[in-house]
Amino acid sequence: MAFKLAMFPISYCARYNPETKSWSEKWIESDRIPYEELQKMGEDKQAAVYENRNALGLPAVSYTSQYGYGCFEGLKAFSHKDGKISIFRPEKNAARFANSMRGLYTPPFPEKKFVENCVEFIRKNAPLGYVPPYDSAWEKDSFATASAVYIRPFMNSEATIGVGIGVAPYVVICGTTVSTYFKGGNTKAITTKRIRANPYGTGNIKVASNYVISALAKKEAEDAGYMEVVYLDAVEHRFLQEGSSCNIFFVLKDKTLVTPELGDTILPGITRLSTIELAKAEGVRVEERPVPIDEVMANGIECFVTGTAAGITTIESITHEGKERVFNDRKPGELGSHLQHILKGTQYGAIPDTRGWNTIV
Repeated sequence: MAFKLAMFPISYCARYNPETKSWSEKWIESDRIPYEELQKMGEDKQAAVYENRNALGLPAVSYTSQYGYGCFEGLKAFSHKDGKISIFRPEKNAARFANSMRGLYTPPFPEKKFVENCVEFIRKNAPLGYVPPYDSAWEKDSFATASAVYIRPFMNSEATIGVGIGVAPYVVICGTTVSTYFKGGNTKAITTKRIRANPYGTGNIKVASNYVISALAKKEAEDAGYMEVVYLDAVEHRFLQEGSSCNIFFVLKDKTLVTPELGDTILPGITRLSTIELAKAEGVRVEERPVPIDEVMANGIECFVTGTAAGITTIESITHEGKERVFNDRKPGELGSHLQHILKGTQYGAIPDTRGWNTIV
């Protein structure tokens, strides 16, 4: 799996002051243990270091811990063959993070400050060896199994109890190293009767509470022998929405690439946006619209999901109401593989960044 709580030693923390309407900031240096030195420690000592790094001084009782009132982001930093390090489209994450906070009616974190401190987070941790160095072996599978830094900015409310709205939130930026997101084995998906998001809810902002249902549905799918779960809409239960934590795309028989249109139940993914832009640049007809499950069960020839952690990941089949639709003989499709090659190549600097998507650290 991609995620392991191997926290980096230096993290960022800001706190909003409602009286001055400003943010106080500090860097938390839990330790300065170099990565190589940490790897030489025994498991117990390593665990103690990581536990200490995770003690960020946030209140135990808050709107966030009690009611899931919080939001977060996920973005990656990538090492390049020439030694540079870049962060992929951080300004898009900054805008989405601010929008999520506005959606929670709490003061939004400044977008410029978001980008600057994500860059500084990498600058402070990189000299201690916490950015995986570029490995030419990653090129063999178009970086599908390559390592990167997963940067996790998140908002936590002030200490309080009783349902309410945060007025003095914290914002933390921390991170860990990640690799392949999905487990090995099959890439089968199954629809679920669980509902990820309802109209007029919080499905279009990246709030913590959205992911409770995702975790339950994903566990049920895995227990049934599938890698992924796919949601349908809450009203008619026939239009595709998302995967457990990713957007979803289909190539139809006429070669059109379709994906559910954005609305109040669909998260505006940064990788989703990038995939659409790349596909259009390749001359692919792209449609963002309601996508009925019956349509892709009858006419879908390729399926993939997109996300910061997932990248562009093939889905070999979808099972719906006991019937399985197999895509491309269970092999990665031509379009998804091509777009993944361009996307990952751009992120790791193997392909020229002609769009200015990479922010160099």
